[in-house]
Amino acid sequence: MAGAYDVLARIRASKPAAQQAGERCEMCAEPIADEHQHVVNIVARQLMCTCRGCYLLFTDPHAKLRYRAVPDRYLTFSDFALDRLAWEGLQIPVGLAFFFRNSDINKTVAFYPGPAGAAESELDVDAWAAAYGADGLLRMLADDVEALLIRVPERDDELNCAAECFLVPIDACYEFVGRLRLLWRGFDGGHEVRDYVEEFFELIKARSKVASTMNGLT
Repeated sequence: MAGAYDVLARIRASKPAAQQAGERCEMCAEPIADEHQHVVNIVARQLMCTCRGCYLLFTDPHAKLRYRAVPDRYLTFSDFALDRLAWEGLQIPVGLAFFFRNSDINKTVAFYPGPAGAAESELDVDAWAAAYGADGLLRMLADDVEALLIRVPERDDELNCAAECFLVPIDACYEFVGRLRLLWRGFDGGHEVRDYVEEFFELIKARSKVASTMNGLT
């Protein structure tokens, strides 16, 4: 029995060569809008731009597929608490990172932004999460396609600003670090990076429903 991607391959092969300019679905080659949905190639760790029809083929979270549709869930946690000591246990050099469950290697991984793009933390994130009580949040994530995005204040701001945590689609994280890479100047990124970070988090906050760390919407 042919799989979903086998069917798409036959459809794509039967289509005439594209004549129109613009972005196209990476599965069936149909034209797509600038604002479109994504599918994750789990093995290759790649985002694929897709049309709505192809996206819907991979939305079943229980199916054993090579591809998974990226959902559109945004949450912020009203009772999230993380102190600076716990964050420093990860040895991440900046106060910002995203975490997701990689089903191919069966572990949680953490990435943080830098001038070269997303850099991976080398520490055992699952062990860190268990030690500091963050494992419950990580279990809320859909493997491969959702991430926890955490921002902690710099030391100078520690008394005035709490750490923030959001559950977001994984494509939002990759688009975020990709944009930072383009804007990065000098050692700390420069003012354009700082302005973009603030703008990005304001957009995330506006899109997010408020939840508790016990997985309940408020």
